[in-house]
Amino acid sequence: MKIVFLDTLTLGDDIDLSGFEAYGELVTYSTSTQEEMAERTKDADIIVVNKCLVNEASIGEAKNLKLVCVSATGTNNLDKEYLAQRKIPWKNVAGYSTDIVAQHTFALLLYVEEKLKYYDEFVKSKKYCDYPIFTNLEKPFHQIAGATWGIIGLGNIGRKVAKIAEAFGAKVIYASASGAKPQPGYTQVDMDTLFAQSDIISVHAPLDEHTEGLINKEAFAKMKKNCILLNLGRGPIVVEEDLCEALESGQIRGAGIDVLCKEPMDVKNPLLKIKDSDKLIITPHIAWASVEARKTLIGMVLDQVKEFTLNATSM
Repeated sequence: MKIVFLDTLTLGDDIDLSGFEAYGELVTYSTSTQEEMAERTKDADIIVVNKCLVNEASIGEAKNLKLVCVSATGTNNLDKEYLAQRKIPWKNVAGYSTDIVAQHTFALLLYVEEKLKYYDEFVKSKKYCDYPIFTNLEKPFHQIAGATWGIIGLGNIGRKVAKIAEAFGAKVIYASASGAKPQPGYTQVDMDTLFAQSDIISVHAPLDEHTEGLINKEAFAKMKKNCILLNLGRGPIVVEEDLCEALESGQIRGAGIDVLCKEPMDVKNPLLKIKDSDKLIITPHIAWASVEARKTLIGMVLDQVKEFTLNATSM
């Protein structure tokens, strides 16, 4: 078996891939364009991708290809119809990043809510050394306890966030964009109610026909002015121009964003206009990427390759 990793840069250079050598010849590339993929997959039996597009243009000449592994949960980069035509199975990974995405959700919230950039700079600039009192109340902030936390996307991550939010003392509600049946133990409301009642809204949903553009100008108009929006799902769920307008006009109080419509970020992204860190923090799609989560992810892909190769040799 020849196992080809096509974008290892997305996994970090601190992750050990040597375990794959037990199951075939291992070849790695840090990044790959569509054109490069066409050449690099020609004699591959198994390919592993994160964000590389897998379609006829990139694997059309890969006559030996037997398995596509996606080192991520999302599979929007796969042309599944083409893979089905060629009877090439694909596998993704899920659940490896639940804990860290939930953790990052609260990191974004607390950074915006507690004005951490301002207070850190206040102390380090030595302004605190000459301050007339022991504290600084110039930037008021609020507690999570007593707030209503609305969740969009009550999967593994959404439920983990709900559990932590409740531990902080928040009231948790959720809405399903797809109209899924209520989940026992959680308070389901319609989307308009979630927009209207929530002090904090966190998005943990996949990108599909139900969620694309869901958080738009009309949605922001229904939100409380003290609302903080957190998007840990997919970038296109939030209309970025409308978010920018909502933040600039004070329609909502703040936002924490880890995912964008275009990644890496477009230099023309309207959110770059907002320099006030009390209103907005953007992280570069890192919520999933703790060392532990990446090690778990690679372990899951390795198990998939192991299972596949063992089954193939036993046939």
